[in-house]
Amino acid sequence: MKTTVTELGDSRVRVEVEVPAAEVDARMDRAAKELAGEMKLPGFRKGKVPAQLVIQRLGREPVVEQALRAALPEWYDTALRTSGVQPVGEPQLDVPGLPAEGEDLGFSIEVGVRPTATLGDYLGVEVGKPEPDVPDEAVDAELERLREGFASLSPVERAAAEGDVISLDYLGTVDGEPFDGGEGKDQLVELGTATLVEGFEEALVGAAAGEDRTIDVTFPEDYRPEELAGKPAQFRVTVNEVREKELPDLDDAFASNASEFETLAELRGEIRSRIAEGAAKRADEQFREDVVDAVIAGATMQVPAELVTARAEESLDRFLHDLSHRGIDPEAFMNVQEGGREAMLESVKDDAERSLRRESALAAVAEAESIEVTDDELLEALGPGEGKNDPRKLLDRLRQSGRDDVLREEVRLRKAADLVVDAAKPIPVEQAAAREAIWTPDKDREESGAEGEKQPGKIWTPGG
Repeated sequence: MKTTVTELGDSRVRVEVEVPAAEVDARMDRAAKELAGEMKLPGFRKGKVPAQLVIQRLGREPVVEQALRAALPEWYDTALRTSGVQPVGEPQLDVPGLPAEGEDLGFSIEVGVRPTATLGDYLGVEVGKPEPDVPDEAVDAELERLREGFASLSPVERAAAEGDVISLDYLGTVDGEPFDGGEGKDQLVELGTATLVEGFEEALVGAAAGEDRTIDVTFPEDYRPEELAGKPAQFRVTVNEVREKELPDLDDAFASNASEFETLAELRGEIRSRIAEGAAKRADEQFREDVVDAVIAGATMQVPAELVTARAEESLDRFLHDLSHRGIDPEAFMNVQEGGREAMLESVKDDAERSLRRESALAAVAEAESIEVTDDELLEALGPGEGKNDPRKLLDRLRQSGRDDVLREEVRLRKAADLVVDAAKPIPVEQAAAREAIWTPDKDREESGAEGEKQPGKIWTPGG
């Protein structure tokens, strides 16, 4: 197969494809054998008619058409793969005519592609990064959560108040009829947690053991199951018991009982370290995002609206496909969303544009730095596994299906991100914020309409 790529502008290309006559003939032979399965000719068993006789009987044109219908998707994938084109959106295929016997097949593909980015500064960018801070309030909150886990419940002979736990029986009805899941016995409800339908817990404050109450509520519009969403309901409730929650004292005995530490001070220290570790991890993750955003902001690229829509369509289709695998009807899901598919598509366009800009900038970095991906890195990306999930077997299957290039590109862009993040210089967030206040590319774009053009004498460092 031969391919020729022509740039059309606006992030679109045309790929001219030539399929050798021998490949066309092989596909015709396969198509003829498939068609033979439905043919009956004297002297031949059903499905055993030779391919050449099928072609003679039906004519060359219908057999070629059958061959192309079966082969074009594979040829399309092969053509894009061999030409190095990264498609965005649905392609336009043009087959100008069926090849005569012994002739190559020619067809063209017009498709959107990832925009080309011109990089600004991408090594050594300065980005704000916060120092992990663990306020005493955060440690205290975690200790309170632990105390809650070791709380005891004691029956009391008084009216229920917020913070109490009550045992109750209930029966719910909608339009006077019970509904699935609307009945319970000896259910425990903690008052003041706001975990139930609005108005339910509030109506139980002041109730005493043995008391019956009728509670009117309205299910939220986004309630599940959907048949109850937005509907008024009535619950008949019997309070069986009121229990008071008793928290353990915050002392060394509690620390010894709730952890492997002997003293409260040691437990506090461990909690502080754990919170600090989590804060540092989040700061690293945010720093990585901010560095890549800085590289994107410093790059120049044109992202046509049509390309953004195409990427948004891809994203939405993947989401709906995932829903179907989880047993949810995509059409039914879209029908209950305000604005339907169009509104859902509009809601993902910002993310679609950002993903295109991110990929384009990182691809430019990978090109500038001559980043390559080894097979060992592909195996590492596939992760550990055994049997059919052994990474080497997975990679072999990807290669056989021609999908290993997709994984290779993902790892390549990840390495490009690693490179710019490792080279970046963290600065205090206050310093980054001060520089942001002086000038940003976004401000220039708003004022001049030029994307990514820095003005002489202005300083910019993107930050968190």
